[in-house]
Amino acid sequence: MTMHHPGLADIVRRDSRYAYEAYEFIFAALAHTQKLLNRVPHGHVEGEEAAQYHVTGRELCEGIRDLALREFGLMARTVFHMWGIDRTDDFGEIVFNLVESRLLSKTENDRREDFHNVYDLDEALVHNFRIDLQEAE
Repeated sequence: MTMHHPGLADIVRRDSRYAYEAYEFIFAALAHTQKLLNRVPHGHVEGEEAAQYHVTGRELCEGIRDLALREFGLMARTVFHMWGIDRTDDFGEIVFNLVESRLLSKTENDRREDFHNVYDLDEALVHNFRIDLQEAE
């Protein structure tokens, strides 16, 4: 998943609360969420057409949880903590850092508050962790 993007490095220099990898993960989680919701854009889209591919803060948080559990399993909570992420509000901070750097876009209805307390990371990533044996086969 590692990529080098100078814009991400600039963001991390300006706001050192979150690791570079956290920003990369948000991009991967956005694509994952769009795929889960059948909202994958085909090529460059703008305006009204882009709205059909938009995901809300809550939807992105759910996609983040799903991807984190798939990628990191029971280590997901630890990985997030190492990246500076301790609550869903941190996902919003990362997303809006990307928006302010013009690496992501938002609608007029998107707000940082959309990410506030969507779920408890310990509860979502540790206590409710389940292994799906059908998926493992």
